[in-house]
Amino acid sequence: MATPASTERFVSLVNNRFKFSLFLLYKLPSAWLAGVRVHRMSAGSCTTVVPYRWLSQNPFRSTYFACLAMAAEMSSGVLAMAHIDAAPAKVSMLVTGMEGIFLKKAKSKTYFTCDAGNDILNAIHQTVQTGESCALTISVAGKAADGAEIARFMITWSFKKITT
Repeated sequence: MATPASTERFVSLVNNRFKFSLFLLYKLPSAWLAGVRVHRMSAGSCTTVVPYRWLSQNPFRSTYFACLAMAAEMSSGVLAMAHIDAAPAKVSMLVTGMEGIFLKKAKSKTYFTCDAGNDILNAIHQTVQTGESCALTISVAGKAADGAEIARFMITWSFKKITT
């Protein structure tokens, strides 16, 4: 379905901090302001980071849950964007569900990792082949630098082939 070269082109753009920062500023300004960034990405995995700072804090001296959710969604969404960019047909993507479990206060940088690149690729492949929409629920874990789990999100993405 997707050629490694086309996926890798997108991955290299995301891993370019300057170019991806401009993309965030233009398309997701609230994530840019909160400091959500891609830490590292490959075709199979993406790790995002959200800092604990004035623009991302809540009154309880931790990172606001919405900023944590943005980072979790971005880690899976950027993977989906990479595979959609390489797909042989136009595919739309949309979050249709999200569930969050908060285990510990986020008092420092929180790293969200999504390792579902192959599952996302298969879902996109299925929607391109069948023309039917496909929903996929992905688990994304958020951890502090010391490895302590801060939060876990279950994000449901819907993929649909666009017919012209």
